[in-house]
Amino acid sequence: MAVLLPAEWIKNWEKGGKSDFVQLCRTLSENKSHDNMSFRDIQQILYELAYHVVRGNLKHDQTSNVLGDVIEFREDMPSILADVFCILDIETSCLEEKSKRDNFTQLVLACLYLVSDTVLKERLDPETLESLGLIKQSQQFNQKSVKIKTKLFYKQQKFNLLREENEGYAKLIAELGQDLSGNVTSDLILENIKSLIGCFNLDPNRVLDIILEVYECRPEYDDFFVPLIESYMYMCEPQTLCHILGFKFKFYQDPSGETPSSLYRVAAVLLQHNLIDLEDLYVHLLPGDNAIIEEHKREIVEAKQIVRKLTMVVLSSEKTEEKEKEKEKEEEKTEKPPDNQKLGLLEALLKIGDWHHAQSIMDQMPPFYATSHKPIAIALCQLAHVTIEPLYRRVGVPKGAKGSPISPLPNKRAPKQADSFEELRKEVFNMLCYLGPHLSHDPILFAKVVRLGKAFMKEFQSDGSKQEDKEKMETLFSCLLSITDQVLLPSLSLMECNACMSEELWGMFKTFPYQYRYRLYGQWKNETYDSHPLLVKVKAQTIDRAKYIMKRLTKENVKPSGRQIGKLSHSNPTILFDYILSQIQKYDNLITPVVDSLKYLTSLNYDVLAYCVIEALANPEKERMKHDDTTISSWLQSLASFCGAVFRKYPIELAGLLQYVANQLKAGKSFDLLILKEVVQKMAGIEITEEMTIEQLEAMTGGEQLKAEGGYFGQIRNTKKSSQRLKDALLDHDLALPLCLLMAQQRNGVIFQEGGEKHLKLVGKLYDQCHDTLVQFGGFLASNLSTEDYIKRVPSIDVLCNEFHTPHDAAFFLSRPMYAHHISSKYDELKKAEKGNKQQHKVHKYITSCELVMAPVHDAVISLHLPKVWDDISPQFYATFWSLTMYDLAVPHSSYDREVNKLKVQMKAIDDNQEMPPNKKKKEKERCTALQDKLLEEEKKQLEHVQRVLQRLKLEKDNWLLAKSTKNETITKFLQLCIFPRCIFSAIDAVYCAHFVELVHQQKTPNFSTLLCYDRVFSDIIYTVASCTENEASRYGRFLCYMLETVTRWHSDRVIYEKECGNYPGFVTILRATGFDGGNKADQLDYENFRHVVHKWHYKLTKASVHCLETGEYTHIRNILIVLTKILPWYPKVLNLGQALERRVHKICQEEKEKRPDLYALAMGYSGQLKSRKPFMIPENEFHHKDPPARNAVAATVQNGPGGAGMPTSLTVNTVRLEEGTTEETDKLKEKSQGVVKVINKAVNAAPKVTTTNGNSASNSKIIKEKDDKEKSGKEKDKEKKDKTPAAAPEMKALGKDGKEKPKEERANKDDKAREIKEKTPKSDKEKEKVKKEEKASKEEKSKTIVTIVESKSAAEKEREKEPSRERDVAKEMKSKENVKGGEKIPVAGSLKSPVPRSETSESEREQKRRKVDTHSSPSHSSTVKDNLNELKDSSAKHYINHITPTMSKSKEREVDKKDLDKSRERSREREKKDEKDRKDRKRDHSNSDREVPQESAKRRKEENGTTGSSKHSKSESPSDSPRLNEKEKEKSKSKSSGKEKGDSIKVEKMEKSSSGSKKESRHDKEKTEKKEKRESTGGKEEKKHHKSSDKHR
Repeated sequence: MAVLLPAEWIKNWEKGGKSDFVQLCRTLSENKSHDNMSFRDIQQILYELAYHVVRGNLKHDQTSNVLGDVIEFREDMPSILADVFCILDIETSCLEEKSKRDNFTQLVLACLYLVSDTVLKERLDPETLESLGLIKQSQQFNQKSVKIKTKLFYKQQKFNLLREENEGYAKLIAELGQDLSGNVTSDLILENIKSLIGCFNLDPNRVLDIILEVYECRPEYDDFFVPLIESYMYMCEPQTLCHILGFKFKFYQDPSGETPSSLYRVAAVLLQHNLIDLEDLYVHLLPGDNAIIEEHKREIVEAKQIVRKLTMVVLSSEKTEEKEKEKEKEEEKTEKPPDNQKLGLLEALLKIGDWHHAQSIMDQMPPFYATSHKPIAIALCQLAHVTIEPLYRRVGVPKGAKGSPISPLPNKRAPKQADSFEELRKEVFNMLCYLGPHLSHDPILFAKVVRLGKAFMKEFQSDGSKQEDKEKMETLFSCLLSITDQVLLPSLSLMECNACMSEELWGMFKTFPYQYRYRLYGQWKNETYDSHPLLVKVKAQTIDRAKYIMKRLTKENVKPSGRQIGKLSHSNPTILFDYILSQIQKYDNLITPVVDSLKYLTSLNYDVLAYCVIEALANPEKERMKHDDTTISSWLQSLASFCGAVFRKYPIELAGLLQYVANQLKAGKSFDLLILKEVVQKMAGIEITEEMTIEQLEAMTGGEQLKAEGGYFGQIRNTKKSSQRLKDALLDHDLALPLCLLMAQQRNGVIFQEGGEKHLKLVGKLYDQCHDTLVQFGGFLASNLSTEDYIKRVPSIDVLCNEFHTPHDAAFFLSRPMYAHHISSKYDELKKAEKGNKQQHKVHKYITSCELVMAPVHDAVISLHLPKVWDDISPQFYATFWSLTMYDLAVPHSSYDREVNKLKVQMKAIDDNQEMPPNKKKKEKERCTALQDKLLEEEKKQLEHVQRVLQRLKLEKDNWLLAKSTKNETITKFLQLCIFPRCIFSAIDAVYCAHFVELVHQQKTPNFSTLLCYDRVFSDIIYTVASCTENEASRYGRFLCYMLETVTRWHSDRVIYEKECGNYPGFVTILRATGFDGGNKADQLDYENFRHVVHKWHYKLTKASVHCLETGEYTHIRNILIVLTKILPWYPKVLNLGQALERRVHKICQEEKEKRPDLYALAMGYSGQLKSRKPFMIPENEFHHKDPPARNAVAATVQNGPGGAGMPTSLTVNTVRLEEGTTEETDKLKEKSQGVVKVINKAVNAAPKVTTTNGNSASNSKIIKEKDDKEKSGKEKDKEKKDKTPAAAPEMKALGKDGKEKPKEERANKDDKAREIKEKTPKSDKEKEKVKKEEKASKEEKSKTIVTIVESKSAAEKEREKEPSRERDVAKEMKSKENVKGGEKIPVAGSLKSPVPRSETSESEREQKRRKVDTHSSPSHSSTVKDNLNELKDSSAKHYINHITPTMSKSKEREVDKKDLDKSRERSREREKKDEKDRKDRKRDHSNSDREVPQESAKRRKEENGTTGSSKHSKSESPSDSPRLNEKEKEKSKSKSSGKEKGDSIKVEKMEKSSSGSKKESRHDKEKTEKKEKRESTGGKEEKKHHKSSDKHR
């Protein structure tokens, strides 16, 4: 720092230094601009001057003189000088130089006159003062100063009221209490107060306290008191006000004390004006924060204890008394809560609108603790009311409502009122979050908030806002959802049953997508109730109440219980429904009363119910299967049933439930389809059941009205509204087609994906459920969607199948209504265009519209199958079959009549009812009349429609079946691609398929063989039955039932048969190349042969049924029993077949009683029905024409074996066997186990199914071509025979024509002719002569045949001679029967299977010949016939050479069988001995050639017939069995014991005896004469004929 006093001045002090110093001081004092600077400079210059004195450079008297001059320059100069002395005092006392200290003392003494004693006493050290003589003793001085300081700073002044005059306080109160409405201002009053304090010596703190007290009493004068206090506080320390308020609060903190609200208000106002800090005041308030947290925790614990007590099972009345006592205690405790000053202050803050400070206080407390106190909740609600007022008035007030406006708070510092949704979010939403569930205290605010939410959603959902606005809106929307979750729903839970609030809330909720709603419900149900002690209690109370109601709920008290449920549901629907649903899952009998009792619910509650149902369904902890893993759990079934009922009855939104089902399907789970099934059934009245009666099924083929009246079990009325709701839900959420496609795809998914580990029975159930629901759902869409809706949604058939991989049957099922809609709309267009009313015109227009609509479909279906399919059936036929329904084919007149009659009866009952009021009578009658008119109108409409459709079919039919390969192949394709997939699709489709087959027959469709079709359907049903699910089996049974009905009708009466089948191309038995579909009478199957064929079909059905029943497999047994039950009206008709079935079923009943009760129940049911049908069964010989049966049962079995008839069978066996050569070996094994059983029906051998139902096309075509060859050659022979035996019965024609295996067939024909001549024509001599001539001719021809053939033939004849005559007769009888059955273009029975394997060479030859026949188109086909005969002759010759050895080996193979049959053969031998004489007599009549046959071969033949006849007989069935079947059966046969066979064969014998017994006696005499004549005629005749045929071959 620069020195201001130069050393020269000191040296020359007297000369000029003194004057310079004085001048410098003057200048520094006068310089006002830098006041601070000059002060420091003066201090420094004086210090330097004094320091020179201390060092001895100047004398103290000189200095005192100068200082005397300078002292006048500034007022504070003495003070400055005292400061300088103070500094020097400290410095000199630290120095050890005594001279300097002395100099300092002298200087101070010299200057005492300049500085007062007091100032020096303040500044200088007591020791210095003592040395200066200013004080006597420094020690005393120190003590005195300490006392003074203590008095000043540490001792409180006690103001004495007597000293503070009372008058002052009186004046103060008068001043503050005066009328303040005039011009009185706070400043004026403040001046007066100051005067009073001064005048009357008042304590300022006490004055402040009095001001606050007056303010408490005059709260309306905020504007006066607040500025007054603010001004007054300038005179006090800042903390003073806070301390005074703190003392005031402390005064009321006694347990009994209650803080007045006025004090809270004053504190709140002062806080709002920032006159005090909240932190400073908060510490003065009780209770402490820790105490508050503890209390909150205690509340939660108490709530949980209450819950525990409520859920406890109370056993005795004592416990209930204890409970009551506890409750009373608790009430006492809660009655007097200690005064919570923090909450009081909070309430006051809220009331004056100081939201900022209120928020701070609430943040210090546990969540919702503050608002759980009602006054605070109400105060906060009030603040929210004020804040939302302008916005609510603008957008929230409902139309027509006046509302009561709320005035804003006078306080300018209160939160800003919201004018927009954005401001609402910033201000009000925050308040609501603090309120939480306690918004329940103010339902009006609740409603306002909800209405604002509604208004916001309206704005949010209207488009057209900018991107920024959209983002803002999104934020607002998410905030609204949060408020709903955290505030609105919890508040609703705490409201006492307020239905209006619930409806108000629904007004907003319905604008949310269901995904958001369900999310909110989920959080409400699973999280909200745990967040707050009050809610915990409410939940427990709700459950308790729900239990009480549910225990007492019955059908009788639905109304009162319903009201209670309604009341409870308004507030806590999630908890209530959760409990109700848990009860329904346990007790399904609650469903009806619960559904009825839910009528008092609000819309919101219904929506919550839908959510709760879905949540219950999706419960991951519940098993969807019962513990046996074969059935769907009952809880799921109960829930599904409840869903259907409740969704139908009440207006609940379906979208969530439907989406849930769709999602489950996407995930590959089909269990939940049960729900969809129930919902559609109840809501749309569309029922899917397999237990339909025939009448219902018939009604289902009519129009919609008839379906509704007669088609369902329950008369489901008034489904219009509910089905409309279901339709809207599906269309609005685009679920209609996805659900269909998912179900169609899932059907197979059930088996291949879902079915993995599951029980077969369950897989079948799920498959059925999936399929049934698809059918039901598709039916619903078809009948409820408008044409446009349907067409818009369903893609074309090729897209469905190829892109969506929908199975074809399902794809057509979905597309079918679309075609019908299309055609009808096109037809209407065309009708409008031209007004011609003639029926012809109408039909023509209809056909045109069909062509327009179906042409694209015909093109589309081509891609569905391989090109070669379309060689046999045209796309047009395929599309026609799949696009029509029963409605198009026939009118159910009887069904319409039945329903109309019901209505008439109803009307009569209404008339007769005296109790019914007249107006109700009138209404009911009007309803019935209207229904009747509707039904009659519908019937008329359907009749016209059916006529148009039949006209269309008549025109189309010629292009239907192309048969480019063979008719047989055509039938295969027809069955494989059309009939079988559709007949198991639904019950009505099963009826449709049977009807369609009949229709195609009646239309005389070219290339359609009705016989082949029926034969293929009946001949082997094992595979079809085994591969069905339970419901499919039921539908398949219906199909068979309707097919059998048609066949039985034809079988019952010759007149009907001639009329409906006689000249129809479907009954042509020779399948020629396409050019020859002529109506040659000789080609037609006559009535008697048809009866044989029907018998064969019945046998086939028995055989298949017995097989299935004996497999022991669950599916086989269940399905065949279902099928048998369905076909019971038409099968079994024949007594012995019925008995065989009855035995098998009885066996099942015994075996399955303990093991599989469901099978036992089925079997018992069928068994009972079968017994009741027994009186209607007839013996076999009444069912079809039959020779007198044999006495010897074994003989009857023998005759069926190839060669068993004592003719040259070996040859015929071989030739015929060409058809089924490949399967022969496997059949041998099969027959070991099954042969004996299959003897049951002798007649069945005749017409085996030519190919298997599984369409083995390669073998099919071969067989057909062989048949063609054989048939043609057969026909030629027929002609010859006609010439020679004009009196022969018509059956002979059929035999020749039908029997395709020539050589054997010829022999059989001769047998038959011989027998028929005897039976049907007079036995005149002329005829005998004719027969003899014929025999000669045939002998000549036969002599030319190959030697081996002759030998074999004679051997066979010789063998025949040796057989008992009775056996031979029976054999002949059987042959005739078999041949008759062959009349259906199918080989003769005995000929069906040869024991010799077919050679490959003959096969290839036949292949070539077949081709020739197929391509041959000229009418004279004799040349090809000859070729074929030659070929047959060669191959048969080859085969015959090896014939004997195989039979020998075969007999060895069958030794086991032989033992089993020993007993029966012994009986037959005894009978043989009796007939020995007759046989010897007849032997004489035989020709020589017959006798030449070696006896050895005869014995062998006899042995073979005795032991293996039955198995061979069974072989005769097997052409209808595919090779695959043979293998399967072969495996099964291995496991079957020979004992079973033995038992079966004996049963068979008994059965045959019983069936034949009735005719035995009557025909006995006739038989003998016939036999003689037969001997004569057949003895040589067959030989001759054989020669003749071999001649022809050559």
